[in-house]
Amino acid sequence: MFANTIKPPYYAVIFTSIKIDEDKGYSKMAQKMLDLAQKQDGFLGVESAREDIGITISYWKNLDSISSWKKNIEHLKAQKLGQELWYKSYKIRIAKVERDYEF
Repeated sequence: MFANTIKPPYYAVIFTSIKIDEDKGYSKMAQKMLDLAQKQDGFLGVESAREDIGITISYWKNLDSISSWKKNIEHLKAQKLGQELWYKSYKIRIAKVERDYEF
């Protein structure tokens, strides 16, 4: 399923990660973060896939909404736990979506 985004331009936060094998509460926190992100002003949707590498792309109306999400207290706690418990490594990229189309 694809995120239901608005007419461009909008922004994508691309989070790629390599997880540690044990769950250690990861699944529960991932769902909590998704529920919380959906309540954030400017959140448009999310798409995610995990195999050897995890890729989660969240879509946002503008850079201010991304900045607000980055500073969210609960999200900050999850980021800290991610570094301590869940991820071997991760990378975040922020991109402006200029055009989209679909089949």
